[in-house]
Amino acid sequence: MGKLIPLVELKEGEEGIIVGIHGGHGLRRNLEGLGVAPGRKVKMISKHFRAGPVVISVVGTQVAMGYGMARKILVQPLPKSSAAG
Repeated sequence: MGKLIPLVELKEGEEGIIVGIHGGHGLRRNLEGLGVAPGRKVKMISKHFRAGPVVISVVGTQVAMGYGMARKILVQPLPKSSAAG
């Protein structure tokens, strides 16, 4: 398995696979209700340095969350696509 990083460390346009959520049952349940769950592919849409909101795309939907919440989501970054067009 490659390097794991908090979701907030993905750069805009980068993708990763969610591998874990560090938080209580309520946080995990709320995120899973939004489609944010282990095994899902996410793409960073936008973020602000050390502040929210963080906007990601997951299962075809854009989801906004606070920076602190996004820090609790661990992802494995995917290699950048070399496909042109």
